[in-house]
Amino acid sequence: MTTSEDILANSTNEASLARTRQRSEEIDRAIDEDPTRFRMLTGDRPTGRLHLGHYFGTLRNRVLLQDRGVETWVLVADYQVITDRDGVGPIRERVIGLVADYLASGLNPEKTTIFNHSAIPALNQLMLPFLSLVTESELHRNPTVKAELDATEGRAMSGLMLTYPVHQAADILFCKANLVPVGQDQLPHLEQTRLIAQRFDKRYGRATAERPVFPRPEALLSQAPLLLGTDGTKMSKSRGNTIELAMSADETAKILRKAKTDAERVITWDPQQRPEVSNLLLLASLATGQSPQEIAESIGDKGAGTLKTVVTDALNDMLAPIRARRMELMDDEAYLLSVLAAGNERANEVADTTLAEVRQAMSMVY
Repeated sequence: MTTSEDILANSTNEASLARTRQRSEEIDRAIDEDPTRFRMLTGDRPTGRLHLGHYFGTLRNRVLLQDRGVETWVLVADYQVITDRDGVGPIRERVIGLVADYLASGLNPEKTTIFNHSAIPALNQLMLPFLSLVTESELHRNPTVKAELDATEGRAMSGLMLTYPVHQAADILFCKANLVPVGQDQLPHLEQTRLIAQRFDKRYGRATAERPVFPRPEALLSQAPLLLGTDGTKMSKSRGNTIELAMSADETAKILRKAKTDAERVITWDPQQRPEVSNLLLLASLATGQSPQEIAESIGDKGAGTLKTVVTDALNDMLAPIRARRMELMDDEAYLLSVLAAGNERANEVADTTLAEVRQAMSMVY
């Protein structure tokens, strides 16, 4: 039964989301006016190879923001691999592969700082004062933590998983990022970060400085569409329904030949009634810049086989230069490690400065 409290909460959430969207649009326009006002932080967990969901969902936008002049910081979140699993797996191989994916996709180490959690001690040390600013109940209310708790089926949650939102706050605030590209589902994490920054300022910052120690980071809402896997379910590495950036053209074709469609021969764009067919049309659209409707009309009654061929050709054409560059990079591991080392050096300099400022604000310099 829907109560009046539920209706009020939904209305409040919708109004808040509308304000966030409006502010995100204002930020996007402000970037065109003066990109130097912004420092962006984003990143990935090295749990496997990146796929089309990552590329169209985040990677391509990061490159666009970098090229628009936004100072860009990209985190390889290696410590977060162990938030919900017993081991790190082939972590070294995955971290190196992730750096290769970044560079092959267009991130420029001369413009973008690429770094990893475990190499930045001062970043992780910020978790201690930050943890004192949140309550256990607030952590349990975080959507990601709640989802993990529901998924454990009685298995105890790790302390790192419970404090995952605080670790994310440290990621953002250590470099004083004021812009975070997020999807709608990640807004609670950003709100937690803003709350920690505000509480730190209230408890320590204003007593020792004219300005806050930390900025209040804002959301740049992602415009990326939701992509399904090739089996029509959620795109996920664990389900084997993804097309990875590192795959060959033949591997891509093989996967797409098995992609789920439907029994209708005429190809139409209808996300509600024909989600699998529409998902393939969307992939071709993202790869070519044509609208899904135009692609559907060009295929007409030629059926699912022609649709899969069109999608395969579009994706392989788009991915060809990325894959060629990635192969070159993977043959030069020393260069990839040097990119990460340079990013870590810069991140450590910034993290050490921020931690010193935090200790000063807390009167912990002896």
